[in-house]
Amino acid sequence: MTDHDVLPPVLVMGVSGSGKSTIGQALADALAEQGQPSTFVDADDLHPAANKEKMRQGTPLTDEDRWPWLAACAARIAEVQASGHRCVMANSALKRAYRDRLRSAAPDLVIAFLDGSHDLIAERQAHRHHEYMPSSLLDSQFATLERPQPDETVVAVSIDGSVDDTVATITSALAVTSG
Repeated sequence: MTDHDVLPPVLVMGVSGSGKSTIGQALADALAEQGQPSTFVDADDLHPAANKEKMRQGTPLTDEDRWPWLAACAARIAEVQASGHRCVMANSALKRAYRDRLRSAAPDLVIAFLDGSHDLIAERQAHRHHEYMPSSLLDSQFATLERPQPDETVVAVSIDGSVDDTVATITSALAVTSG
């Protein structure tokens, strides 16, 4: 594959507990199996320690906290794409401005929006442990969420089904979007 053959990066976004990391990794694996070299990046790994500590204490991040992190995320997308792999990044990217920042490094970014109800996600969070993202921040996540708009290249997918079903829905939409 040449640099010109690298398919657009995919942002797997949604509120905490929507399954971004699980779906992102499964999506990268599925795309690789389809002959699309793909690298999964979990944006949580790019948060500075101060951000993680703030969230661990139950304090929502501010935009000022997020800008350097989003810059690191954008740089990582560009780095993966430059390597000849398709980047699949799990990142909450709750606000349009955050997605726009990522698009500044990857104008052809495709968004896979994991869409689920507050009740479903709260139920999922009750059965998991996250290193620094307590379930007490779920309300602030939903309050911050700006749903992707039609002018963004977006695939909205319900998280009501299985991981395999969700990934299949996204890969089918990517075939149309990227084809």
